[in-house]
Amino acid sequence: MEKDIVTYDDIYFARNNIKKYIYKTPLDYSIYLSSKSTNIFLKLECQQKLKCFKIRGALNKLMSLSSEEKDRGVMAVSSGNHGAGVSYAAKLLGGIKAKIYVPATIPESKLEKIRYYGGEVIAVGENYDEAHKFGLEALEKNKLTFIDPCSDIEAIAGQGSIAMEILEDNSDIDIILAPIGGGGLITGLAVAAKKMKPKIKIIGVQTKACPAMVKSLEDNICYEDYPSQPSICDALIGGIGEIPFNMADKCIDDILLVEESDIRKAVHHLMTKEKVIAEPAGAVGVAAVLNYPHIFDNKNTAIIISGGNLDKKLMKDIIIN
Repeated sequence: MEKDIVTYDDIYFARNNIKKYIYKTPLDYSIYLSSKSTNIFLKLECQQKLKCFKIRGALNKLMSLSSEEKDRGVMAVSSGNHGAGVSYAAKLLGGIKAKIYVPATIPESKLEKIRYYGGEVIAVGENYDEAHKFGLEALEKNKLTFIDPCSDIEAIAGQGSIAMEILEDNSDIDIILAPIGGGGLITGLAVAAKKMKPKIKIIGVQTKACPAMVKSLEDNICYEDYPSQPSICDALIGGIGEIPFNMADKCIDDILLVEESDIRKAVHHLMTKEKVIAEPAGAVGVAAVLNYPHIFDNKNTAIIISGGNLDKKLMKDIIIN
């Protein structure tokens, strides 16, 4: 049986499907990260609706549901941004019932958005993997449709629309640099970008606290659950999806690992230099450029700033320290 794959046609359809509901976010040139031999651009998905790219995949998935599935309702597991995206999409598309399982440690800034748009929050577990386990157990007892941001064709296709925007705005981009959590974002980006520009490189970034994709590829095992050291990157914690794992050899050219301290510096840089508010998971690409500058020398690189839901306490701590 052929494994599920995401195609360019899926992404092209998704882009047209969700276009009227989302922002085409800016691709801004960074004078601070660029040099005479390097051009760095920031794809500001932190300025997307809900301050995160996840609305793209959530919308495309919910729009694909049958009337019967919409009537029954949906369920998602999230560290925050995906849950907010599902809640927003569910309300937008006629008030679909949405249950969102989240870790008890979810930042308040993300929890507020889920609840504001009508999602029923169930806070369980100390991390994403624990919440995921509880959510899937509950799913078996209900008839809700599971909205998976990491291993669902429609959701991944929605995320891939970002790459279409990048290359439409600047066809000279040589590298797209993206965070890897479950892998849905980088998979969608790669499928679209490599179709539009076959020689483009897609590089992922993970925190050293939770290198789930790196270890999965090294061991040739899809780690759908993965332990993490303490991390400020709540959106990058946990395992990876089966579709991203199966497609990784065609989608991911390299993965860079960054330290938690360097991620804090990247968030600080974005705030103080670029005047951009990014949550830690959204800033890992900047951390990679600051730590591996030689990789980007003589290249035009677009960094996905994937989210801007920065917790207030963490913001203060990063600014002060």
